[in-house]
Amino acid sequence: MTGLDVGPDEVAVVVGATGAVGEAVVRRIIALGLPVIAVARSADSLARLVAQAGGEGGAVVEACEADISTDESVARIESAVGSRRVRLALFAGGLAVAGSVDAIAASELARAADVKVGGTVRLLHAVRDHLADDARLIAIGGSLGFEPGPMDAGPGTVNAALANLMRQVSKLYGPKGLVTMMIAPGPLDTPRLRAVAARRAEESGRKTDEVYGDYVSATSIGALPTAGDVAWLAETLLHPQARALHGNVLHPDGGVRHGVG
Repeated sequence: MTGLDVGPDEVAVVVGATGAVGEAVVRRIIALGLPVIAVARSADSLARLVAQAGGEGGAVVEACEADISTDESVARIESAVGSRRVRLALFAGGLAVAGSVDAIAASELARAADVKVGGTVRLLHAVRDHLADDARLIAIGGSLGFEPGPMDAGPGTVNAALANLMRQVSKLYGPKGLVTMMIAPGPLDTPRLRAVAARRAEESGRKTDEVYGDYVSATSIGALPTAGDVAWLAETLLHPQARALHGNVLHPDGGVRHGVG
């Protein structure tokens, strides 16, 4: 997308900015001339992102060190926004939990919900009094929330809850002018997925490439989407015409999802 009309006091807030998807979003957004407040827990990772991405686009990247799983993050993000207006608030925080309902600890399931569902609520609370005209709230979920597998209790349960939450937000904030969407990609070609494939290969006695190939073969296009593909979609949703997608879930998964409708 080109020609985004950015106000002089507008910013974007990206939570999970140092992850694969978050960083890809940051790079595309600053190229539009929209400054980004990058939110993550690691000061070192944020410093690297600011140093590398800050010189690539037409806008700056500002670091905001905050743990989105804590309520203190609300004040930290709101302080970083200051008197500016938020054009885009995007949640791209990831989950580090795995296993079936037989293996996962109930406390881990609760922690995952606090990070992703609670984190999205905290992001909303941080920006709700600073929304620009035609603002966007976007949450990155996952296809397992809609077509769960037997080994993914955490991602399946939490992403389903996130979809429900985002629908609630769309009903509450749509009349106030906030356009909300959820992006639910399938497996993405990222280092994190390679690590997951390696772990599952070790557990099953298979080769990593074979396990990774299972993810590829699940797509109908024969290739996994990338973090850059998801970032392109997030950028596109800033277009005024994307208001028609308010309240929807978008699935950039390369044809993994089998459900109709």
